[in-house]
Amino acid sequence: MSALAGLKILDLTSMVSGPVAAMMLADQGARVIKVEPTTGEQMRHIGSKHNDVTAAFFSCNRGKESIALDLKSDAGKDILLKLAEDADVFIQNFRPGAIERMGFSEEVLRSVNDRLIYVSISGFGDQGPYADKRVYDPIIQALSGATDIQADRVSGKPNMFRIILADKVTALTAAQAISSALYAREQSGRGQHIRLSMLDAMLSFFWPEGMGGLTYAEREFDPKQAGGAMDLIYETQDRHITAGVISDKEWLGMCRALGREDWIDDERFISASARFKNVGERKALTAAEICKWASADILQRFEDEGVPCAPLLDRTELLEHEQINANGSISRTEYEGFGEVRQARPAAQFSDTPSNIGGPGPKLGEHGVNLLTELGFSADEVEALLVNKTVTVG
Repeated sequence: MSALAGLKILDLTSMVSGPVAAMMLADQGARVIKVEPTTGEQMRHIGSKHNDVTAAFFSCNRGKESIALDLKSDAGKDILLKLAEDADVFIQNFRPGAIERMGFSEEVLRSVNDRLIYVSISGFGDQGPYADKRVYDPIIQALSGATDIQADRVSGKPNMFRIILADKVTALTAAQAISSALYAREQSGRGQHIRLSMLDAMLSFFWPEGMGGLTYAEREFDPKQAGGAMDLIYETQDRHITAGVISDKEWLGMCRALGREDWIDDERFISASARFKNVGERKALTAAEICKWASADILQRFEDEGVPCAPLLDRTELLEHEQINANGSISRTEYEGFGEVRQARPAAQFSDTPSNIGGPGPKLGEHGVNLLTELGFSADEVEALLVNKTVTVG
């Protein structure tokens, strides 16, 4: 049995932040019902489709059931409330105030289920000048300092992470918070409301080392002055690698591997604090030595000397890398209509309650008829809901 077996989650979210949080809970055994508009949520329409499902939608929504409802209609509203009666978690990521205008505020849902964990994910929070703004990942990267962290070391030009980072950090934070709320409910018997903004999630994620200069108010400095350790990319004769040292033992190993024992007693690098202070010079010197080597040779020398190192893999190399394969990190599953589908396996591996990918990303409204039948609708009632487009099946 999986860790969250028996839990029912209503997922009204779109794009990435909410869907990925709910997907993680589905991997851990929860039954996740994705409630979509009758045209499908936006992620269904981004990218090319295979078997009528885009790759991004599949990866954000695997293992879920889909029902497509017209929530502007009274009949659609009634269906959602019926689904909520025995749900454990309700997740929405509309802009603040929207879910209340739709008729599904916490108060309304708690009137049919007082044990519900009600989750509201927003871009900026419920208050303040940005609360009502539309938001996508780049906006949060801009406001959270991400572009400053990624700024070019030479020109100072800000850069963005080239992935949807803020949404996924928020998803991880939301999934953890939901698990905690479910545990708290076991102790108290009461549900509660979790409010989470993408901006807060990113600030929390970056703070430990990314905002070191802001931590002590009496000793504030520009955090960029402390940067430099995390862009250790070196060019060899045939490819790029990374190698990094912190301890004295690792530094000695790097010096020996590069045949530069003369650096061992160099005052600029004789301690961790000295190496940090002179990080720019140290990187330039090590780069000048590393580029003389073939990657396989210098990586082996670093390995022999206990220096943390690795080749920089391009994404097409991931599928064949020996460590990734040893971990079984990439699942390969045959699904009807899709053929072989590759997914990163659930990262957390439980000894007694294993996580598993429960199924493919659903087609729009794929499970609507079955869900209505479970709720007690007759065949004629289901047909009427389909005819008047309260429920659609893609």
